[in-house]
Amino acid sequence: MNKVFKWLFVLVFIVIVFAAGFTFTVREGSCAIVTRFGRIVNVQQEAGLYLKFPWPVDSVTVFDTRNQYMESGYIEILTNDRINVILQAYLVWNIKDPAVFYNRIGSFESAQGHLNNIIANAKNGALGNYTFSSLVSTNIDEIKLDEISKTIEEISSQSAINNLGIEIQTLKIKRIALPDANIQSVFLQIITDRNRYAAQYLAEGERDAAIIRSEAEAKAAEIIAQGRLDAAEVAAETERRVAEIYADAYNRNAELFVFLKNLAALENSVNPETVIIMRASESPFSVITGN
Repeated sequence: MNKVFKWLFVLVFIVIVFAAGFTFTVREGSCAIVTRFGRIVNVQQEAGLYLKFPWPVDSVTVFDTRNQYMESGYIEILTNDRINVILQAYLVWNIKDPAVFYNRIGSFESAQGHLNNIIANAKNGALGNYTFSSLVSTNIDEIKLDEISKTIEEISSQSAINNLGIEIQTLKIKRIALPDANIQSVFLQIITDRNRYAAQYLAEGERDAAIIRSEAEAKAAEIIAQGRLDAAEVAAETERRVAEIYADAYNRNAELFVFLKNLAALENSVNPETVIIMRASESPFSVITGN
């Protein structure tokens, strides 16, 4: 009985040694690089149990292929209009090509350093095509943060996949800051820009006001001229009608017409305080004497 247990123990030990030396396991969300004397002979990205030669012939290196999060360092960048800004980005990445990742980097600590360098170069390349107002502006139409982030992501992704075997899933700008030495100059520039816009709006307002005043004056002159024309026509028509009435009255009774005209002239010429010295036989007093 003891002999059976002894052989069973030996069998179990052999199985454990075999399993440890000749097999390896890849978990879900991981990949394994199998190297033989330092040269890659197998890359496994699917979860499962696989065979290998025991150490020192084969070595297995396991990497986590799940998405990783990191934040870039603070880097000072010059915009197209010569303003220094500090940009920090965040990104989500994973291992796309395990063989390239193993040969070029070999560890997650080194990967973050390499990615930080790639993002720094991408920031310099992208931001050099944009002005400061594309990052910070009171006019929302001028801000192009999404476009800048997309440009940085495209540049970084191409370099990361080719040189590091890393795929960048997402890259966005997290923080924008200004160097202390530039804050005052930026504020002055912003004030200058606001003053320029204010002057422009005032000039446009004065121009529009002048146009409105000119149009109003022209319309007023047109209305006044038309009013005077209409008044002159009414006055002319009135004088014509008066002349017709006088002529008709004269034709009906010339002596009565002359008498009444002289009498009206006499009434309009004097009042209770009027003193006139003239011959009574002269018009319009001839009406009184009958001469």
